[in-house]
Amino acid sequence: MEKKLRLIWDFHGPDALPTAKHHEIHLKQFIERDQLANNITGYEEVEEMYAVAWLVVNESEMIAVRDALRPHRGEWYND
Repeated sequence: MEKKLRLIWDFHGPDALPTAKHHEIHLKQFIERDQLANNITGYEEVEEMYAVAWLVVNESEMIAVRDALRPHRGEWYND
């Protein structure tokens, strides 16, 4: 089984959570348009003025997705 990575976008400020929620919509659209292997996305409020949105990709898809969407960071993802 191929390794997976979680690509993460960080949002700060009073609109961090609504921005992260909205960003997830665009991530889902990207998954559908580019027919990625995984359909795993999410968002979460880390602190009151800090939220993240994320997308899980296979290692083989990471470079293309990274170059297209420019995430702020990434980490290995375990199911």
